[in-house]
Amino acid sequence: MKVYHGSFIKIDKIDLEKCEIGKDFGQGFYVTKIKKQADYWAERRGFYNNTEGVVTEFEFNENAFQYFKLKTLRFTKYDEKWLDFVAMNRNTALPQPTHDFDLVEGLVADDKISTRINFYLIGKISKQQFLEELKWHEETHQICFCSGRSLQMLTHIDNPKDIEYEVSEIGKALLEQCIIDFNINEDIAADTFYSSNTFSKLADETTKLYKKTWQEIYKMLQIELNDKK
Repeated sequence: MKVYHGSFIKIDKIDLEKCEIGKDFGQGFYVTKIKKQADYWAERRGFYNNTEGVVTEFEFNENAFQYFKLKTLRFTKYDEKWLDFVAMNRNTALPQPTHDFDLVEGLVADDKISTRINFYLIGKISKQQFLEELKWHEETHQICFCSGRSLQMLTHIDNPKDIEYEVSEIGKALLEQCIIDFNINEDIAADTFYSSNTFSKLADETTKLYKKTWQEIYKMLQIELNDKK
């Protein structure tokens, strides 16, 4: 299963000790299978940290819930058990960690729900009132990795679509400049560029050439084409 983590930076290394306490399922590293949910958190975290925000993608081995010796807990709906567990984890006055699960999966207590949970905790609304309000809440999802062993079920993915997008955008700029500088049509420019060594290097992720500006790459292409004359 592909899962996503939204933050103000790209996540290259996960340090559970740096994860906050007082979250829905306790201290841990959180991901979601819902991309738009991760996008929202990336935008939000980015805003507070003056960055654009980044969504890091992972591959999660779902067999973790069945075939590995991990202690897991799963919630499929907003119910009394979910509420009691979230309320326990959000009570930072309790000894930490609040549980010994390796993995916890379930629904999210977003901003609106968090407010209502606080009302429930201070006795302003009853448990029944709170659960009744959640019947029509939109779909949410999260998995909390609470232990080092659980993180072995998570594999970081460098999203190839991002690289393909960068290469495509650079290619467009290079083709336009080739047409102008060499006075050739679009077909010839495309044949020239896509058959060049410069393009081969650009498309090779390991060269990291796609991280350079199109002007720098165009100079490489010019040198290559001039050497062939």
